[in-house]
Amino acid sequence: MGSGPALVDPPEAQRRFVAFAAHELRAEIALQRTLAEVTLADPEADAAALRARGEKVAAACERQDRLLDALLTLARSEHGRLRREPVDLSAIVAEAVRAGPRHELTRSAALRPARIRGDPELIQRLVANLVANAIRHNVPSGRLDVVTHTSAGRARFTIANTGPVIPAGELTRLFEPFQRLRRRTGHRPEGVGLGLAIVRAIAEAHDASLAARPRAGGGLEVAVEFPAEIGTGQPSVEPIIAGARSSPSMS
Repeated sequence: MGSGPALVDPPEAQRRFVAFAAHELRAEIALQRTLAEVTLADPEADAAALRARGEKVAAACERQDRLLDALLTLARSEHGRLRREPVDLSAIVAEAVRAGPRHELTRSAALRPARIRGDPELIQRLVANLVANAIRHNVPSGRLDVVTHTSAGRARFTIANTGPVIPAGELTRLFEPFQRLRRRTGHRPEGVGLGLAIVRAIAEAHDASLAARPRAGGGLEVAVEFPAEIGTGQPSVEPIIAGARSSPSMS
């Protein structure tokens, strides 16, 4: 694995973050206002039209709620407000893969004990974000491979997927707030662009190293290494993966 994404100057990063957050929130509020104004200005709107516009407003509110939740998680991670409890990465990864979106992917899990001390809620968010990202940015009939193990005092979680080819110049940008992989289509990308920025912030808050590299045929491999909890003798965790093709070990 190569070195992790380079960090930008903290004051500059904070200014950019505030600007991006304000832009995203303003865009969602403007959309809701427009929908409300269009509805109020149309005296002949029937029940179907009102329902359709109401659903659009509800969807905009849901996106705004996800954005605010992500912002709060990111702020909590970056300001070090953490609990320190024993956590087994293998169990969290197994649950995240079970609960991940149901897509036709070949899922492979090789999970060995990987115990750390950290904030369970934030570790769950880190793993869930990486799993969701690997599933969302995949290809039809693609693969998702996850591994956990402990070696030389480090607890390691690796996740790799098939997917679009990621230009080397875009890799660092993806771990910054509000950044998404550019697509050739004009469709709006899914998510709020904070998933991988949250992963990086949570890793840094736990003194973990984060490394990522594009895969030659497309897709991404990400590895997170935490200081391991001493005295780990737990049995391996075998995830039960429903609704997807799976194989017992990494290829």
